This record gives sequence, C-alpha cells and structure tokens, in this order.
Amino acid sequence: MPLLVPDTDQAALRARLGSSPGTWLVACFCAAWCDTCEQYKPKLQALAETMPQHVFAWIDIEDHAELLGEEDVENFPTLLVQIGPRVVFYGPMLPHIGHLERLLESLDEHSATVSTALPDLPRLLAA
Repeated sequence: MPLLVPDTDQAALRARLGSSPGTWLVACFCAAWCDTCEQYKPKLQALAETMPQHVFAWIDIEDHAELLGEEDVENFPTLLVQIGPRVVFYGPMLPHIGHLERLLESLDEHSATVSTALPDLPRLLAA
C-alpha cells in the first residue's frame, strides 16, 4: 500500500481507515521545506509498501494544520502510531527508517496508550 497524502488520497484514506476498528495508522508529520523530511519520505514509502496491512500517511503540517489541533510539531520527522482509537506512539524520531521498523515490530494491540493533544486523526482523515 502506498504512502497516502490527505487531499490527493482522500478516498483511499477513507476506505482504509473506515474498514476496520483496529486499523493501524502510521502518520508522519512533516514540512515541504524540510530537507530531512524529503530524504525520509522515499524510505517511508518503501516501508509502507512492505506493510500493506497498515495505513501510512504523509501529513504536511502547513497544508493540514487542522489535523494537529493544539499540538505543535517542532522536530521532524514526528511520527504517530495509532491502533484503532488508541495512540501508542507519538513523538519525534531520528530519520532512520530502521528505528520505525523496530518500533512497529514492538507494538501490538496490548501496547500502552500515550496521551497527546492531537484530535482523532483517523476520524479526520476518513471524513
């Protein structure tokens, strides 16, 4: 499954996020002007292709500020992993795709929930 972008891939996001209550969302918050983000993007795209069971989203914080609510993103990439309604990871990560791969391998439906000020991202993306 490709790396999905709000607006251009809205139908795919809606279909994927609305298909199952336990769907995993892996969202990367980025900025178009960020060189680190642009270098990370093809690696995240490749990872998304190897994990079609998860929904991977690329969210530009300037184009889609409404998806952040009151949350500020100050470091890139900042990643969110949400399993169904529960956020199990949210924060900046070094731009080495192996770190994200290991994180995803370590998580499951029993992983602890973390608190964020983010709105319900899957609901907003599926709207």
